[in-house]
Amino acid sequence: MSADLDIRSRLALAEAVARQAGDLAKDYFDRRGTLRIEAKRTLQDMVSEADREVENVIRAALSEAFPDDAQLGEEHGLTPGTSGLTWVIDPIDGTAPFLAGLPGWCVCIGACDNAGPVIGVIHAPVLGETFVAARGGEATLNGDVIHVTDRFDLTTGLLGIGANDRVPHARVGEMLAALMAAGANWTRYGSGALMLAWVAAGRLVGYVEPRMSAWDCMAAYCLIEAAGGRVLSFPQGEAMLRPAPVLGASRHCYDQILTLSRLSDDAVWGDREDHR
Repeated sequence: MSADLDIRSRLALAEAVARQAGDLAKDYFDRRGTLRIEAKRTLQDMVSEADREVENVIRAALSEAFPDDAQLGEEHGLTPGTSGLTWVIDPIDGTAPFLAGLPGWCVCIGACDNAGPVIGVIHAPVLGETFVAARGGEATLNGDVIHVTDRFDLTTGLLGIGANDRVPHARVGEMLAALMAAGANWTRYGSGALMLAWVAAGRLVGYVEPRMSAWDCMAAYCLIEAAGGRVLSFPQGEAMLRPAPVLGASRHCYDQILTLSRLSDDAVWGDREDHR
């Protein structure tokens, strides 16, 4: 990434745009019964007009301010850039709870370069929470500095879990069995991005998902690193277009979770096919 990129201005814009997009998403949420809904890959992978319109708002604002930056969004794919920075956008992470009237969804705006996450903003409108971070700085929640937990471990805290049809169901059961045999208490709450943000806030000791898309995790990865945690590197370049294993955790839990989940073993989870 070019050293002259203005990360501070980009971070400020990302936070402002996330709030603006959150207002639009909340308006759709309040009248969700009228939304047109479609299935994408499967009947469990849904999208509505709200997802597409919210992403359009985010993309337009970022393009106007920083036209040389690339953009990768869940609904509209990759737009190349020349600056060395790529915005990674999930307009509504947690579409299923969003459409069901549950609060566990959020707007995610991240940015990365070849070295990994640079900017992370996650805004949860119904919960009234906004998480913000940039590489080299502190992570905050509604303006207050946050840190990963140093109080709880895998047996005394909560571990977030995510899974989907990109991996064999039986393997997910084996992962859960291994984690539970080690004494882990686990939970699932609507949005994987939001649970990763909760790792940064010290609410969860970690979050693990065998296959996840870049737009679901990049913003939260920045938060976790800024909050003192560790993340499993997500592939960059063209490989970023494909789902990959995701893990974010406190430093004293990371290695144990990685070992028990066997995320790095493709013989367990299969090839990282492109299921966008």
